[in-house]
Amino acid sequence: MTRVLNAGRKDPVSGETRSVVVFLHGYGANGADLLGLADVLGEHLPDTLFVAPDAPESVPGAPFGFQWFPIPWLDGSSEEEAERGMTAAFDDLDAFLDALMVDEDVLPEQVVLFGFSQGSMMSLHVGPRREDELAGIVAFSGRLLKPEDLAEEAVSRPPVLLVHGDADEVVPPQSLPAAAEALQGAGWKEVYAHVMKGTGHGIAPDGLSVALAFMRDKLGL
Repeated sequence: MTRVLNAGRKDPVSGETRSVVVFLHGYGANGADLLGLADVLGEHLPDTLFVAPDAPESVPGAPFGFQWFPIPWLDGSSEEEAERGMTAAFDDLDAFLDALMVDEDVLPEQVVLFGFSQGSMMSLHVGPRREDELAGIVAFSGRLLKPEDLAEEAVSRPPVLLVHGDADEVVPPQSLPAAAEALQGAGWKEVYAHVMKGTGHGIAPDGLSVALAFMRDKLGL
């Protein structure tokens, strides 16, 4: 039984939805944390609906914070709890995307997943395991979960943009080349990368500009 994800949204500037960007936030944040980016991106993607769901689980001690799954070295959870949480969250996001496409009457090739940190981990795991290929995946400051399973479990290979700050103190910058190598090894034809110089665990203007160009290209805008 999947959990329903509560989501904020920012409607297209033009009033007509021809594409959708789904923001997936990081550990301890919420959907609103990334939805503000729609104010910057929307003028360049006028026919795009921006949607930002809250992750399904609250974070202990953070009343407005959510997690997609527990992280043992941060919250003291067990590896088993983290694994169960991951599996459940993958199903939740998959069901959310199915419902979103029906509700908004859009096709997979009109949808981009845009993740940050733990949200990037979700994007890179769920996107390739969906039968119909998405327009693309933008993954900021994250890493690829279970890279050893990717080649066998991937059923689609959407274009991927990996973006990481070279001063990231939370998720090691080496996660970017490791993810790129695993994706290419699993048969990906389109893997792009951008390193944000002097940037920690965040989204810098140069990274956002690269992400915008990638999304415009993959959405055919």
